[in-house]
Amino acid sequence: MGRDAQEETADRTWKKPMTAVVLQARLDSARLARKALLPLGGQPVVYRVMEALKRVPVDGHILACPEDCVSVFASFAERAGFEIIGGSKDDVLARYCAAIKKFAIDRLIRATGDNPFVFADAALALERSADALGADYAGYAGLPYGAGVEAVSASALLQAERDANAPEEREHVCPYLYRRPELFLLHRPLAPLKWRGSNLRVTIDTAEDYEWAKRLFAALDSAGGRRSDGEAVIAAYRRAAANS
Repeated sequence: MGRDAQEETADRTWKKPMTAVVLQARLDSARLARKALLPLGGQPVVYRVMEALKRVPVDGHILACPEDCVSVFASFAERAGFEIIGGSKDDVLARYCAAIKKFAIDRLIRATGDNPFVFADAALALERSADALGADYAGYAGLPYGAGVEAVSASALLQAERDANAPEEREHVCPYLYRRPELFLLHRPLAPLKWRGSNLRVTIDTAEDYEWAKRLFAALDSAGGRRSDGEAVIAAYRRAAANS
């Protein structure tokens, strides 16, 4: 083997695995129209989600949206420090796999664009434990609704793209994996106590959710603005609820 070939082989052998946050977002929503662009603390919701996820210290941060949303989201993604890729509106699994291929991702943290209070610290802890176990799919149980992410191996998602046929498996990305424990290594632990709050709701799906999100955002700002810190979000939620 020549020297160039040896060096190329060594580069591939020692290449650090690429881990990325991949955020899915869109504009059309049946229950709350164009919620991604609704203002939250003076910035669009989708920007606030990216702002929180940027606090997860991984190799890349990518916004994966339908092709017809790229021109709308591009400036927000650039300002938040995210790459952007367009893809299918309905086949979200294919959209994720396009990001995997374009950015040479080995492991990813899957997040959704309606969760501006996503726990960045819990996301990092989940990914680290999933990576250490070699899990194909991981997700915490017991978090507030809208605070969590999924940690997934790229190879498992690429297999799902090849084999998944059910529409809900294409739309919701990960069901093909967690419905098949005989094929994939699943890691679904109860979240650490400090992040638990399954009775709490911090997503934005309805007009009522949005009104509550504005109150929660203000409560977090008044407490120092640690909007992606799980314990801080839970504490602010409970303060705001007590004062309502």
